[in-house]
Amino acid sequence: MNTLNLPSVWLQDLTWEEVDGHLASDQLILLPFGSTEQHGPAGTLGIDTFVATGIVEDAATRMGALCAPPMWFGDSPHHLAFPGTVSLKTETLMAVVRDVCTSLASHGFRQIILVNGHKGSNLAALGSAARDLHENHLPDVMFAVADPLHLARNAAPHIKETNEHHGGELELSQVHFRYPGQVRMDRLTDEGADFARVFGGFVGADLFGPAPDGVDVIWSSREQRDFAPTGSLSSSLGVESDKGRRFHEHIVDRLCEVITWMRENDGPLAAANDSLKQQMS
Repeated sequence: MNTLNLPSVWLQDLTWEEVDGHLASDQLILLPFGSTEQHGPAGTLGIDTFVATGIVEDAATRMGALCAPPMWFGDSPHHLAFPGTVSLKTETLMAVVRDVCTSLASHGFRQIILVNGHKGSNLAALGSAARDLHENHLPDVMFAVADPLHLARNAAPHIKETNEHHGGELELSQVHFRYPGQVRMDRLTDEGADFARVFGGFVGADLFGPAPDGVDVIWSSREQRDFAPTGSLSSSLGVESDKGRRFHEHIVDRLCEVITWMRENDGPLAAANDSLKQQMS
């Protein structure tokens, strides 16, 4: 664990000299990505970004790391039928990832963790951009993409009480715990999508449950407004601060383990890069 002798973990709260001094002892940075999109009648439009910022801030504070400013817009075309949603094209988000990471790497950051609060939907852009950067432009930078869908896969089934999907009890509980006031507790709903009827049993109704032998069915924002008119794809009636705390703390714990691993040895990538440099010298 590193001690952060700075007034904040956030780049936007620091001077360039403070960041430069920090880089002398630590080259890891966390990048939170979220969205501005509908989250049913109870969740504010910033839910996904609040998920990401809460995770990275708590992990960075514990581990003495830095965080880049959050990305408030994501890959959200399937929610555009709901007012307030703002969506980026996948290629636009990829370009943002490339530019931000290239900037950070030019100053000496060597471990970059992209933390996605927009479960699943940003992953195509984040993963593709990171792979391209590491393969073709930044071979000495180690990248990881973190998402609650994967960091909490083992813990979520023991915390939630019903199927979890967009606007569901776990993500709203997490934000309710970490950012009180961002969930309208008087607007929780039991309404959700009938996945079996709409998707023929080929798309799972629970992000953290057993997945069917299926396919990735693509739907438009107009179709979603039809089969999920409230915007919620699963019930949010079970939202509780304690559920959110347990879910959030598990994710932060796992992310801190990732940070420790990346700092200690850069994983198998460092040895491969060293070998390649020796062959080329």
